[in-house]
Amino acid sequence: MDLPIDAILPDLRSAVTRHGRAVLQAPPGAGKTTRVPLALLEEVEGRIVMLEPRRLAARAAAERMAATLGEKVGETVGYAIRGERVVSDATRIEVVTEGILTRRIQSDPGLGGIGCVIFDEFHERSLNADLGLALVWEVRQALREDLAVIVMSATLDAAPVAALLDDAPMITSEGRSHPVTPRWLDRPLPKGTRFEVAIARLITEAIMTEESGVLAFLPGEGEIRRVMGQLDLPGVEIRPLYGAMPFAEQRRAIRPADGRKLVLATAIAETSLTIEDVRIVVDGGRARRARFDPGSGMTRLVTERVSRAEAAQRAGRAGRVAPGTAWKLWTKGEEGALPAFPPAEIEVADLTALALELALWGDPDGSGLPFLTPPPPSGLAEAQALLAGLGALEDGRITDHGRALARMPLHPRLGHMLAKAGPAATDLAALLSERDLLRDRGADLTLRLRALRNPAEFAVARGAVERVRSEAKRLRRHAGPTQDLSPAQMAALAYPDRVGLRRPGDAPRWLLSGGKGAQMAEGDALAGQRLLVVTDTDGHPRDATIRQAIAISEGELRAVLGDRMGWVEICEWSRRDRRVVTRRQERLGAIALDDRTWPDAPPDRVARAMLDGVRELGLRPSDAARRFLARVALLELFDTSEEALLAEAEDWLLPFLDGVRTASDWTNFDILPALRARLDYAAQTRLDQEVPGHLETPLGRRVPIDYSSEAPEVAVRVQELFGMTRHPTVAGRPLRLSLLSPAGRPVQFTQDLPGFWAGSYADVAKDMRARYPKHPWPDDPTEADPTLRAKRRKG
Repeated sequence: MDLPIDAILPDLRSAVTRHGRAVLQAPPGAGKTTRVPLALLEEVEGRIVMLEPRRLAARAAAERMAATLGEKVGETVGYAIRGERVVSDATRIEVVTEGILTRRIQSDPGLGGIGCVIFDEFHERSLNADLGLALVWEVRQALREDLAVIVMSATLDAAPVAALLDDAPMITSEGRSHPVTPRWLDRPLPKGTRFEVAIARLITEAIMTEESGVLAFLPGEGEIRRVMGQLDLPGVEIRPLYGAMPFAEQRRAIRPADGRKLVLATAIAETSLTIEDVRIVVDGGRARRARFDPGSGMTRLVTERVSRAEAAQRAGRAGRVAPGTAWKLWTKGEEGALPAFPPAEIEVADLTALALELALWGDPDGSGLPFLTPPPPSGLAEAQALLAGLGALEDGRITDHGRALARMPLHPRLGHMLAKAGPAATDLAALLSERDLLRDRGADLTLRLRALRNPAEFAVARGAVERVRSEAKRLRRHAGPTQDLSPAQMAALAYPDRVGLRRPGDAPRWLLSGGKGAQMAEGDALAGQRLLVVTDTDGHPRDATIRQAIAISEGELRAVLGDRMGWVEICEWSRRDRRVVTRRQERLGAIALDDRTWPDAPPDRVARAMLDGVRELGLRPSDAARRFLARVALLELFDTSEEALLAEAEDWLLPFLDGVRTASDWTNFDILPALRARLDYAAQTRLDQEVPGHLETPLGRRVPIDYSSEAPEVAVRVQELFGMTRHPTVAGRPLRLSLLSPAGRPVQFTQDLPGFWAGSYADVAKDMRARYPKHPWPDDPTEADPTLRAKRRKG
């Protein structure tokens, strides 16, 4: 059968022959997956390795190419996926899943015997594909100029990839095999509409309107099962299709049916699969993605709107073998608001496995590798910290233990557990790397282990159990020496940063050793446990909900993580208690397994902790201190802003905080002596001379001068200045006098005392005699004696 890709195959052969590289852009259904490798057999010396992002697609592609040649799989065309490899000495084309290529490059950087590497469906931008391309391109540049590299994609913007590959030729295949007609909703779904109800209604409408098999895209297995419960379609065979299904059931889903069929699929059906009796696609418009939060060290599954690229890829499934229709659970107007492409996995995923591969390659931060999208520094740093904690990295370099972990087909956490706990950990490793056997049955991990050993007790699907058992059997050859450890201890080895200590109070909440919080449903069987190892959460960055965990005793914990525990002396300001708290704690990360008072904490540490309290409470200067700061500001001897004073408090305030431990102590503390100590003798002398702190009245009384207003000011009773004929000055300018009545109330402001005596004093004295007849108000105040007393009574 002719396919659109056939028209450009001569150009592709030419590009490979002349340039050794190419970027091929071809729409869904063009035939690139099964036609391109076969077309290159005569152009390439050695084996052609083609990467597929999914096991089902890899197997299906190999089978279709073998059938095209009239052969069995394993002859000219073979495949290698996790746990299975079907090849022979005669194999020229090998279809592999992405992680397998990385292992081969790490073990044989020269890729001996391989003449061409093809990256299929690269638009999915999986982490392994990005890493694989970076490694392959470096191999080609450094070791293998003859190695051909082809990147194929349905919807990717090809220009950046071509630029990465030294301006590789871009080849485009126009059009899919058959046209696909889009059908949008007439109006947006009303708010509050349940997704499962809406998509079931659209599926039913599509089946009632058109004749054909139907492929419906849903975000996950849970939605598939709920939609199946919503559908009533007599005469239609409903077949689920998702990644965790056994291969036999996956293959059955894509094979033709005797009658009409409906395939309810996740994104597994987006690429590289032809479902021959399907002409109708129903797209729910949602995708499930794993997003990693470096701050919490947890991965969270989120359901998001699909991108336009994903929607186009899904719609293309309807036109693989005949004209089709794509029904969409959104309006035409809403389509424009969809993002153009999904995020590259390297931007949002857990980078622990990537960090291990980079360290094994000898480029820990990946800066020397040609990544299309470089790994985010924060995520990479978090991953490296975890690997260091597992003993896989030391000073940024990979250790022998790290090399062993890199060879394991597991997340490094689980690989570490398997290496340290031995063969007994294989069941747990397989359970934790596969989907949950017991959804909505509580968080206790021990129940999952029981279900694996006795499925009938929990009514677990036999296929799911066999999948986990098969994985456990495969992992046995990677296990370390036999150890006598409990499942809880095994889990602690894998998740040393997720040991939870229950918080005080009735609510089932825990603080994790990594510093984050976690919670659990109150009715859960584990809700009362003091210590847990949390193996799965919903990934919420602040207070994650625990989905799987196992109880652990303190003795068990000390036996496997005792080397991570240590006594810590805590001396810190407590915002809640508003005081310096001093304690000695035995800690595992952020959790305190033992907590005692520390009565003899060194005074210097207490003072430093109190300094944090001062920064929270503020300086709170006394009136005298404020006046001092105003004087200092006039001469600009140091920055007197509170911000600057607090920033430098360690230099000037710390030596004076001895004995200050509480907010109450601070309220009663006067910072003036500490502020004065900032000035040396010369500065203090200059300050007192040029900006004196007080005015000495004729009575010899020292009255503070206020420098906080526009002009320096002092408040003094009129009678205390009798006999004073020269106006006082400070800092080279007249001092502003606030003249007070005997009762201390302002009666006049002046910056010219002689002028006041000669002028308005007469009016003031007249008024004062009436109000305060017992006090002296002489006609000539310049000749009178200063006083603060009333007149003497006559005999």
